[in-house]
Amino acid sequence: MAKVLSLKLQDEVFLEAEDILRKNRRARNAYFNEAIHFYNKMWKRKLLKRALGAESRLVADDSLAVLEAFEQMEDGLGE
Repeated sequence: MAKVLSLKLQDEVFLEAEDILRKNRRARNAYFNEAIHFYNKMWKRKLLKRALGAESRLVADDSLAVLEAFEQMEDGLGE
């Protein structure tokens, strides 16, 4: 299902898009759908990166403690 939008673009953005559309012989609707889809994917990745960074900071101390425990076990095996 498609939704109808009313959209105001800056003149420069509109003219640039029109130039690209003319050179590629693409439908304006398809072009903007693809552009918005790409932009949405980019933002999803940015949000995921932020979430993973925050979660990583939350478990950083525990991860270091586990690593130290493994190192101590490894040192004990070498004797």
